[in-house]
This record gives sequence, C-alpha cells and structure tokens, in this order.
Amino acid sequence: MSLSESFPEKGNTYQGGKSDGWEYRIVFAGGTYDKSLSMISKFLEEEGFGDLPLPENAKELKLFRFQKRDQIPLFQEKGYAHNPIKILFPAAGTEKRGALILCVYNKNVKGHLLRFHGIEKVVKS
Repeated sequence: MSLSESFPEKGNTYQGGKSDGWEYRIVFAGGTYDKSLSMISKFLEEEGFGDLPLPENAKELKLFRFQKRDQIPLFQEKGYAHNPIKILFPAAGTEKRGALILCVYNKNVKGHLLRFHGIEKVVKS
C-alpha cells in the first residue's frame, strides 16, 4: 500500500518517517542537496505522487529557500511547497550536510487546504 492510498495514522512510522495523522515527515540525507532531492523524487514516485512538479535540481530548489516576502516570517520553515508536499531545508546544524526534509500532508483531514497554506492552523467545526 502506498502513502497516497493509505496515510499513516498518528504515532505510526512508515519507511523511516513519522506521522501525526496530518503530517508525515521523513529526512533524506544523500550528502548533497542534488542527491537528496533525487531520493525524494524517487520516493514520491514510488508512493503515488509522481505527477507532482518538483524543482529540477538543487540550484532550483535553493531559490525557494530565500523567497522575498513583505514580512520576514521568523519561525516559518523554508523550502518548496506544492500541495500536498513540502520539501524543507533543516535548521543549520540539526541534520547531516545536504539533508532535506520531506513532509507529506493528509488531504483527507478536515480543512486540509487552509491548514496546508498556514491560513488556519486549527479548523473549528
């Protein structure tokens, strides 16, 4: 069963990553951003997300790291986002060199779209 067909429940691990029921998070550490991005691309294809557009290479991915914004978000994670995934750069010193974090979000959670884009953290019934 692939990640796109069966999202891991809260507290479960899958392929070395962890799920809280809303977000599945896994680290890819290929030594360089290019290798880690290639590993992510292969993983997403195997898990049923092969149709998602991804940056072509690390050079393109790095452009998403320092996006110009009207306000500087102090605690927002930096990286590439395309619903339902994010590819994030770990905080300095927290992961191996060239590591990237892949986050896959559960589209079946109520209010998924608003939550994914940070518009509403908790959707009230």
